[in-house]
Amino acid sequence: MDAPQKEKTRYSEAELQEFKEIIEKKLAQTRIELAYIKETLTKRNDSGIDGTISNSKLLEDGADTAERESLNQLAARLQKFINQLELALIRIKNGTYGICIDTGKLIPKERLRVVPHTQHSIEAKLARK
Repeated sequence: MDAPQKEKTRYSEAELQEFKEIIEKKLAQTRIELAYIKETLTKRNDSGIDGTISNSKLLEDGADTAERESLNQLAARLQKFINQLELALIRIKNGTYGICIDTGKLIPKERLRVVPHTQHSIEAKLARK
């Protein structure tokens, strides 16, 4: 347990290093996932088309289109997550990581371990609703 102390305004270098490792691990995992999805999309787009069109082929095309759209949406979400993680690494470098942009107070470590890219404390997030 942390010893009682006056309210901190910044995390220590050791604490920031812990968060940096968490973020870098999530970043690596997310990049692998995104690369896999992009590869899957590329392979789907390369599928050959023969000249025959049947009802089942039209149904397959519809399912393929829906799945391709779903994969594109997932890829966009993963890319956004990667961007958010990269911005969190920048905040670590410039010393603003873990500080709520609404309250100016430190975001609890437990929250940052689960959502390392957040810029909002739970209180601030709930107040926005």
